[in-house]
Amino acid sequence: MLPDYWLQRPAMEIDSQARSQFDQLLATLNHAGTNTWIDYRFPVPKWQFLCYLADQHGVILHGTGDPHIELFEPRPSNDLSEFGAQTAVYAAGDGLWAMFFAIVDRARYEMGTSNACIRLVDETGQVGEPRYVFSISQSALREQPWRKGMVYLLPGETFVRQPSFRFGPYEVRVPQLASLVPVRPLARLEVAPEDFPFLNDIRGLDDNRFEEYGQAMQTGAPWPD
Repeated sequence: MLPDYWLQRPAMEIDSQARSQFDQLLATLNHAGTNTWIDYRFPVPKWQFLCYLADQHGVILHGTGDPHIELFEPRPSNDLSEFGAQTAVYAAGDGLWAMFFAIVDRARYEMGTSNACIRLVDETGQVGEPRYVFSISQSALREQPWRKGMVYLLPGETFVRQPSFRFGPYEVRVPQLASLVPVRPLARLEVAPEDFPFLNDIRGLDDNRFEEYGQAMQTGAPWPD
């Protein structure tokens, strides 16, 4: 079992009518390919729309505060993992994970972040629900550094998924993807802090203890207090 700081995705409540509407919208976006601004008028929360597209259609998502990106260019990254240290366009295969990067204002507030999204696969091949950790520097968290942001919908043809790894009896799948070539977005959806269901669950970090937080998440240890 994972420690309680690993958040479980809330229940998805998408009926057949909403699914059909989402499918029709996606078909239109795929046909257009013009970075369409989505005028979202559905009663279903935006996070469920994004998670549905990622889960059911393999849509790749990138969250940012910049509403004017027409082409994503590969950039170097200083991640500790080999996969995350490439010069690449990075994106998520999960709607909530992408939303976190859209609504946290790292441009105006200095902060570190430690975040993750995983799915555990047991020995029978059963895939569990997504689990999340969202945390930022304590100094920034006190300022409530939220903003409106943009989640871009990207085509998946050039993206490669991060390799899975073992955690005890489980296979751990991380929905992080990378493209080594530029990517043009299909569409973009504006999201606000109130669209993010885990806004009050974002944890504060001691900037002097980042390695401890990472070690805890990798080993299943309690959250360092």
